[in-house]
Amino acid sequence: MNPELVETLTGWRRHLHANPAPTLDEGPTAAYVAARLRELGVTEIAEGIGGHGLVATLRRGGGNRSVGLRADMDALPIQEAAADLPWASTRPGVMHACGHDGHTVALLGAAALLLRDESWSGTVHLVFQPAEEGGGGARSMVADGLFERFPMDRIFGWHNWPGLPVGTIAVHDSAVMAAGRRFNIVIRGHAGHAALPHLTRDPILAAGHAITAVQSIVARSVDPMKTAVCSLTTIHGGEASNQIAAEVVLDGTIRFIDDEVGRLMIERLEAIAAGLEASFGVRAEVRVLAGVDATINHPAERELAAGAAGAVAPLRRDVGPAMTGEDFSAFLQKVPGAFVWIGNGPAEGGRELHNPHYDFDDRVLPVASSYLAEAARRALSAKG
Repeated sequence: MNPELVETLTGWRRHLHANPAPTLDEGPTAAYVAARLRELGVTEIAEGIGGHGLVATLRRGGGNRSVGLRADMDALPIQEAAADLPWASTRPGVMHACGHDGHTVALLGAAALLLRDESWSGTVHLVFQPAEEGGGGARSMVADGLFERFPMDRIFGWHNWPGLPVGTIAVHDSAVMAAGRRFNIVIRGHAGHAALPHLTRDPILAAGHAITAVQSIVARSVDPMKTAVCSLTTIHGGEASNQIAAEVVLDGTIRFIDDEVGRLMIERLEAIAAGLEASFGVRAEVRVLAGVDATINHPAERELAAGAAGAVAPLRRDVGPAMTGEDFSAFLQKVPGAFVWIGNGPAEGGRELHNPHYDFDDRVLPVASSYLAEAARRALSAKG
């Protein structure tokens, strides 16, 4: 990639970092992306897909194959800590703490590379997705007819990864990221005076036992050869120090790769709720919210991705999956594809994902853009 394009992409990325748009409110980012695409010479742009999503289409030659390349656009509701950064977020309480600004601009860079390259033939759909951070953006785009309106034989995506050397590309053999479900346990008791506990049904006492029981699910119910996480993350209840509360709500998340493990954990949560009712005379309800499926690479596309990665950067094939979630999995349920990680450098010192000190390393941009363009070329070629 020539230095002029690298400089342009870096400027675009820093603009997006300074002007983040949160999940379900990505309109300004989508408009910025559309404007940059038009600057590059892209004329076929469809906007408002599944919310603020957009798809830009590149066509060349007479090839009948098609491929999708995806980037996510939304920021997180996190207050940026690095206020002295020249391109720090200007929007209070919102920042690109997961690198979606870099993902978006890398896809713009891939568009620039493909537009300048006359060696390929076929159709490339550039998918700029909203609402990845828990907003169901991928599913919304699918429901809005993404694959019917923009047919794709294959689709490829990526995520920056702190802890991998800058620019190194990791291709997983199968699972890349876990499935995830958020849940809450609502415990309803009978409120009363704290000095007369025998006249109440205490949901806080029940919640204390629930915490221990829930945290034991993975340790004592899941096969130790399987991978699972079950974490309680918030607790809400009580209004006065001299009152037994009427209700307590526990929130948490489960993560798993094997769907059978996910079903087992939900069953155990429901059994714990039933046990609370029997033991403490409270009412307990488990609510499991919709989440993401495991991100699992398709074999042929995994190998294609590895070939493309090895052609442009150092390649790793020995990196294990993470228990984080990624709604690119909704696309992989419909179309064969692969998802890779590209190193963002050391994770120490607050540089890990979702940290208020995080920043995307701009040196990743030319690697990621080159990888996406190369994956598209290979997918469209006869041997692809």
